[in-house]
Amino acid sequence: MTLLLILASINVIAFIAFGWDKRLAETHQRRIPERTLLALALFGGALGALIGQQVFRHKTQKQPFRTLLWLCALANVVAAVLWLTPDLRASLFG
Repeated sequence: MTLLLILASINVIAFIAFGWDKRLAETHQRRIPERTLLALALFGGALGALIGQQVFRHKTQKQPFRTLLWLCALANVVAAVLWLTPDLRASLFG
């Protein structure tokens, strides 16, 4: 339950970060580093980041950011599958 709360929180934070960065870009202020946005996605917030990217229409065309964001999402899926499949996890990691 705690892990689910943490994952939900990081996804909300990632979503908000995309909206905030878009606002900063529009007002020509100092931006959130791409590295920070990608770290939020990599450490469990990929769904929130991808939704934020689409809702705010932010960084949808920028490469390699877009590809890296999708790789973070793939890493999230792999981690979830491993976490939810103890037999697979045991066979891969002994």
